[in-house]
Amino acid sequence: MKKTLYDKIWNEHLVHENKDGSSLIYIDRHLVHEVTSPQAFDGLGIKKRNIWNKNSIFAVSDHNVPTKNRASGIDDKISKLQVDTLIDNCKKHKLSYFDLNNINQGIVHVIGPELAITQPGMTLVCGDSHTSTHGALASLAFGIGTSDVEHVLATQCININKEKNFKINITNSLSHLVSSKDLILHIIKIIGTSGGTGYTIEFTGNCIENMSIESRMTMCNMSIEAGAKSGLVSFDSKTFDYMLNRKYSPSKQHLNSAIKYWETLVSDSDAEFDKTLSFDAADVLPQVTWGTSPEMTTDINGKTPDPENENDSSKKQYIQRALDYMGLEANQDIQSIKLDKIFIGSCTNSRIEDLRQAAKILEGYKISDHIKQAIVVPGSGHVKAEAEKEGLDKIFIKSGFEWREPGCSMCLGMNNDSLLPYERCASTSNRNFEGRQGDKGRTHLVSPSMAALAAIKGHFSNVVEFINEK
Repeated sequence: MKKTLYDKIWNEHLVHENKDGSSLIYIDRHLVHEVTSPQAFDGLGIKKRNIWNKNSIFAVSDHNVPTKNRASGIDDKISKLQVDTLIDNCKKHKLSYFDLNNINQGIVHVIGPELAITQPGMTLVCGDSHTSTHGALASLAFGIGTSDVEHVLATQCININKEKNFKINITNSLSHLVSSKDLILHIIKIIGTSGGTGYTIEFTGNCIENMSIESRMTMCNMSIEAGAKSGLVSFDSKTFDYMLNRKYSPSKQHLNSAIKYWETLVSDSDAEFDKTLSFDAADVLPQVTWGTSPEMTTDINGKTPDPENENDSSKKQYIQRALDYMGLEANQDIQSIKLDKIFIGSCTNSRIEDLRQAAKILEGYKISDHIKQAIVVPGSGHVKAEAEKEGLDKIFIKSGFEWREPGCSMCLGMNNDSLLPYERCASTSNRNFEGRQGDKGRTHLVSPSMAALAAIKGHFSNVVEFINEK
């Protein structure tokens, strides 16, 4: 029987099928951070259970860590407690932990791939929904809740239901300076935030084949915002090249056998998917979210919607509530929206490729006087070091951006970096829910290039037109 990539990885890790339709799946890698792990470790202690496979676990603090003045410590008592608790638990159980001053420290979904903790064909979990990011390396990766974190620590397995297969095929190529962030926002706009519910999405097509691994990570990262449990991209030569010479890459002794397995990690040509959709990359323009859900997106030349045009009363209320929260009018030009803050970072867009794209736009320009604050936060110590080696930090600083230490930062308002009430931010993160970046904060999701241009202009503008003029 011909199988999809998802089927192949699932079958390789299937331990037992239960009568209720759920299955026990073996987990190869368990990533842990400070937010969802304390109760799980406490549960182990209360039940007097040991950790099954300590070598499978890698821990890092990212959500609560300061991204400036790191040497002075963590000011917020709750944030400090969570970080200190993770450190104590890792010491107690002798687990791998990357300290805040370690170059390997960073956002968990950035360091996993760049250190080759994530490898093709693995099952990988973390107490964080954006674990789907790792699927760009042909691994089956998904977020789990705190009770499941405890279960995986104790048994190295998880009991879940298998998802259906959803193939999203993307043909042709993206226009210059239109990014994978624009593409995934475009897809979510069309299928909605429930379009992938009950599915694992595999991204295919020549557009994906020509994408860098980092761009594929952005696609898989936001498959969650499309409602899916996981996102996947098949193994290919780019995956192979990315996997070489990293900290935890297979040794020369095991590399050949690893490659033989990796090369099987593609969907069979005639494998059947439960759902298939196709998109033409050439149709995608730079995207901007206008509302309080990732599906509330339009292109840079668009306008906010008019709720009066909706016949469905619930949808009318849905749009009006979002416009009210965001402080926008119906039929307002997206390019007329003025901004207060700019954030370039997060597990969606904080890799070296993202920073290069933003710096290319910013070079030779200053940010607008209208912008109160603009920050760029590398996704890891390695990204920060590479950016500084290339001189990107100098471009950011000269333009008026703050150059920060690695961390989740302003993605979620769980640390010192957040929006004040009613402040408006162009953000390269993945969620724009009410209060996501701070109480009553207003978030617009964009690509790194679009965020950089918004910093220069003080409002949204078309980066494709700008670069042509530049």
